[in-house]
Amino acid sequence: SGEFNDGDYLANAQVFAGFGCEGDNISPSLSWSGAPAGAKSFAVTAYDPDAPTGSGWWHWVVVNIPPDASGLAKGAGGGANLPAGALQVRTDFGAPGYGGPCPPQGDHPHRYIFTVHAVDLEALDVTADSSAALVGFYLNYHTVAKATLMGLYKR
Repeated sequence: SGEFNDGDYLANAQVFAGFGCEGDNISPSLSWSGAPAGAKSFAVTAYDPDAPTGSGWWHWVVVNIPPDASGLAKGAGGGANLPAGALQVRTDFGAPGYGGPCPPQGDHPHRYIFTVHAVDLEALDVTADSSAALVGFYLNYHTVAKATLMGLYKR
């Protein structure tokens, strides 16, 4: 990412705007290379395993990214500049698109795990209103390789 390195704290630009957080809610840029030959599409997820929900929190889910794509532009989570055919799926904020970090005030630093999945299907059979859990189910069975980048945030 051009906005943070693995293990860095995320900037206010990436932080959610709402729930008491006052960030800019801009998704970071992400890039990848070296996909396996079997990759027919990509998916990108952003997940907080530390959210006090019992099941974590899905912050961003993008599927059906074409196999010739090599990244997502900064701000793509707002819907602009997504590769043709890419689909953003509902997050735990209740709508498709990027929702930045916003952990409870005073909680320990949360981990925000951005993962790019190389997928062996051209498209997952999901809609913009599908749950992140359903996408996760499909990705569990159709990811041929993946890479992660972790950001931290505390307020």
